[in-house]
Amino acid sequence: MASKLARLIAGLCLAGMATTPAFAQEQSTNRVAAKTDWSVFVEDDPTECWSVSAPKETVNTRNGSVVAVRRSDILLFVFYRPGAGVKGQVTFTGGYPFAPGSTVNMTIGDSEFELFTEGEWAWPATAADDAKIITAMKRGASAVLTARSARGTQTKDTFSLLGFTAALEDSSKRCGS
Repeated sequence: MASKLARLIAGLCLAGMATTPAFAQEQSTNRVAAKTDWSVFVEDDPTECWSVSAPKETVNTRNGSVVAVRRSDILLFVFYRPGAGVKGQVTFTGGYPFAPGSTVNMTIGDSEFELFTEGEWAWPATAADDAKIITAMKRGASAVLTARSARGTQTKDTFSLLGFTAALEDSSKRCGS
């Protein structure tokens, strides 16, 4: 339980800082590399590196029908923050507040993972889960994240994993892992 609470606190801290990566991706001021469908960013104070991608396809449904909805940035990240001991933390933002108490389902090939939500952010429960997801992402072609918004909209975001391994290795090296 203590590690789950520590993970939640770390995730909340990350969520508070996560506007920096989203802003950085839009502005491209600290983007240091592009690896096919993934980009690498580096921040100096505090030192952190991340690989990030936007979805290739997004489908929003309500009551079984496709609907148009407004969402902010939809991004899948893997963070490295050496000062905080973070080495490969998977984080997802769906661009809307998730339904309270809901989870995000992440499917990579035949593997399924559960991400816990807080506000607009979701992440795995443990560092061991991060490692399992990263291993699956390195082997997979796409990651599909399915979630439910606070308004009841079901979202399905499909991310390409082309370039993921190269981007991950680059961000890991830049942050001394």
